[in-house]
Amino acid sequence: MKPRIIVCGLDRTGFKILSLLRQQGCLVVGIHDRPIHQDKVEIIIGDLGAAETLIAAGIRDAQTLILAGADEARNLTILMQARVLNPHVRIINRLFNSSLGIRLDLTLPNHLTMSVAALAAPVFAFSAMGSQAIGQLRLFNQTWPIHEEYIDDHHPWFGKSLSDFWEDRSRMLIYYLPYDESHVDLVSAVLDGRKLQRGDRLLLGTQPSIRTASRPIFQKISKLFMGFRHFHVHGRSVLFTSIALLSTIFSATVVYTSLQKNISLTDALYFAVGMITGAGGNEQVVEHSSNSIKLFTIVMMLIGTAVIGIFYAILNDFILGSRLRNFWDAARVPQRNHIIVCGLGSIGVQTALQLVSYGYEVLVIERDADNRFLETVRSQNIPVLHGDASLPTTLKAANIEKAECLLALTSNDTANLEIALNAKGIAPRCRVIVRYDDPYYATMAQEVFDFEAVLSPPEIAAPAFASSALGGRILGNGIVADSLWVAIATMITPNHPFCGKPVSEASKSADFVPLYIETASQTIHGWNLLEASLSAGDILYLTMPASKLEQLWRVAPFQVAIPS
Repeated sequence: MKPRIIVCGLDRTGFKILSLLRQQGCLVVGIHDRPIHQDKVEIIIGDLGAAETLIAAGIRDAQTLILAGADEARNLTILMQARVLNPHVRIINRLFNSSLGIRLDLTLPNHLTMSVAALAAPVFAFSAMGSQAIGQLRLFNQTWPIHEEYIDDHHPWFGKSLSDFWEDRSRMLIYYLPYDESHVDLVSAVLDGRKLQRGDRLLLGTQPSIRTASRPIFQKISKLFMGFRHFHVHGRSVLFTSIALLSTIFSATVVYTSLQKNISLTDALYFAVGMITGAGGNEQVVEHSSNSIKLFTIVMMLIGTAVIGIFYAILNDFILGSRLRNFWDAARVPQRNHIIVCGLGSIGVQTALQLVSYGYEVLVIERDADNRFLETVRSQNIPVLHGDASLPTTLKAANIEKAECLLALTSNDTANLEIALNAKGIAPRCRVIVRYDDPYYATMAQEVFDFEAVLSPPEIAAPAFASSALGGRILGNGIVADSLWVAIATMITPNHPFCGKPVSEASKSADFVPLYIETASQTIHGWNLLEASLSAGDILYLTMPASKLEQLWRVAPFQVAIPS
């Protein structure tokens, strides 16, 4: 009997998960708080956290519950109610709060935290780096972009043997779909020396490259000096009050030295500063002076008190407030070959951090001065430009004309389109990546506006949730011709169905693609991998169709290794 899976919360992401699981032939039920027009899927309508709703969906007999809603507080409420009704149900919980997710994973058995932002951000980052990524895969302690190659008559790989790609450690073969739709698995095709033909589809993971080029020191210095052109915006008030204060002190000093011949310039300056600042000192300068000098001193005291009060207030606001930080961020705006991230939401912040980790220079544009992720990006020395990214003036201030790429990643689809169109209007050669949450209209936007990429986070993340529902901790996933594949790391135990078998034999019988093996002493890859036999304690990294995972359950429960 197939495991019963419940998807709770059918927003764009939840509904996509439900549809994917149904395509794989799973026994799946959806729960939502309002009616949805869907004839082919069983959907329970009601309060998501109510016991009667969960019971109606079959929670007591369910193997897996996916909490797919965006409301994290409600997901936690549903989690507790579900565990009361079925203490053994496996729960996949959608949470952005990674620290809370880790704590839940450690505290609750059969609990897995997943984040749409964490799954989507690497794909956005890889797209900004020039890779047409459709997914991600965790290999050799790195996140690899996955892309699809469609072989036609003009493709450089047309006529090449699949075995030519097997040994390349920087390019991992993931999935193979032959043009004639024959049921030839990838390992058999490699061993038989099968050549790529027109219509073949090949899924590959490529090792990401890290940019290490350092900028000359004079470029860094020039960028700092060029940033002072922004001073008239952020420090104009400080400059004006400073000029007023110095002018007041200078005027008083000139009057005292010119009208009183026995007063030195130093004494006059000392008295003027003390009088205006309120510190006092050298009172003999005016003690024996004429009444006109004393009246002048009184007026200068009043004017100086007002000027020094305004100066202290503005200086404190500049230093202790946000003006100095805004000025410093503006001074650090990259001059060329940088990547602009517009929108510092959950996806924006993770995309920016991902790009920085690969050595790219990143600039963030965010309109909310109180955004909760500002300290996170600033801790990584990422400059932030405050403003509306849809305005041409803001984009020009970000040096869009010389930028390498712009990512429009706000939570508003219309705003993202406006940002992208303005960016293309100002800098036609700049690569533009657009976030569009609605998967259907994302495809249409790509066709109509011809951006470099229009990506939908629900479309990216849903396969990972669906794959995880089918078993194990998923290292990667993707879709080829409506067929969902998954990547897992399985621990070979003495009762494992693959234990003692050669990798080539096991891969043919179970229709999986071996990636590499981690043993106690070495990592086995390439042709040696196909010749190796699996022993207890080995960790086998593999990809296989999600629909085939069930055959492993029927033979013996398998352990999934958690990567470090």
